[in-house]
Amino acid sequence: MKKVICLLYFLFPSILIYSQAVVGKYAGEFLTIGVGGRALGMGGAQVSIANDVTAGYWNPASLSYLNYPQLILMHEEHFGSLVNYNYAAFATPYEKDITFGFSIIRVSIDNIPDTRNAIYDANSDGIFDIHDDKPDYSKISFFNNSDWAFYFSFSKRITETFSWGANIKIIRRDLAEFSATGVGFDFAVFYKPTERIFLGANFQDVTTTLVAWNTGRNEFITPTLKLGAAYSLNVLGGSVLPTADIDIRFENRKFASNFNIGPVSLDFHTGLEYNYKDLFFIRAGYNDIKQFTLGAGVKLPKLTIDYSFARIAQSEIERLPDTHRISLILTIETPEFQRSK
Repeated sequence: MKKVICLLYFLFPSILIYSQAVVGKYAGEFLTIGVGGRALGMGGAQVSIANDVTAGYWNPASLSYLNYPQLILMHEEHFGSLVNYNYAAFATPYEKDITFGFSIIRVSIDNIPDTRNAIYDANSDGIFDIHDDKPDYSKISFFNNSDWAFYFSFSKRITETFSWGANIKIIRRDLAEFSATGVGFDFAVFYKPTERIFLGANFQDVTTTLVAWNTGRNEFITPTLKLGAAYSLNVLGGSVLPTADIDIRFENRKFASNFNIGPVSLDFHTGLEYNYKDLFFIRAGYNDIKQFTLGAGVKLPKLTIDYSFARIAQSEIERLPDTHRISLILTIETPEFQRSK
């Protein structure tokens, strides 16, 4: 691993400079939550195994293996009901080896009270005195803190075992009267050297993404290299799929990461899935923010339903509320929409 990090220092020196000069650390944090009920149940370890419409987020290179159009809708109660997290995506095959996709992510905290103009200053000293000054409840307004991401995905299958893909993503952030816009790019590859081994890599924000606020403040989302591997085993009449991902970031996360060397940090995700005849799924995982995750899924004709649950590994007194996620994937599995041979 140290050799890999040294190689990254050599190949991407500009990235490391940006990582020390960014304005607004963690500017793209809402993009790291992940999508899909399957993914949360497996601790977010998806880069090498995303084989449905969610690959537009996890690894766009894998989209080229879809044979029918797919649509997904997802809702999550993140940390209880504190954060609303919604996701929708669509992907469709084109000719024999290309797939196009489009995804929308919205992360928001809604109905936040704005009390900035609601204080009655009795003595006009400009200071809120707890005994003399009182809030004027009629002047309290509400606003939303919302983050949007729009992904335009492309995937090209080179052989039956290797493909590449890319994303163009548009970012929009709104906080009361403040707003920001950014554009970023991802590049990904997928490789299946044998029937049981799956490898993937997704270089997110590969050129460094600038998010510009209407206040004149600029924030940079530094690149993240996501690497994943998985191995399939036949067990108990079905298959077991252990998988692991490593997120390599260049954002100088000395304390908010699992491991770091200078400005380079490493975060780990692990997951396990039991697949019974491609009909029923049981999942478990552990992610980079110390959450134990569980999940289950059922595959019906043209419809896949996935549910997952995550819990922060803390004491009961300090523990944040649990996270629940459900997603529905509709596959338009009809002859007229099948990929051409």
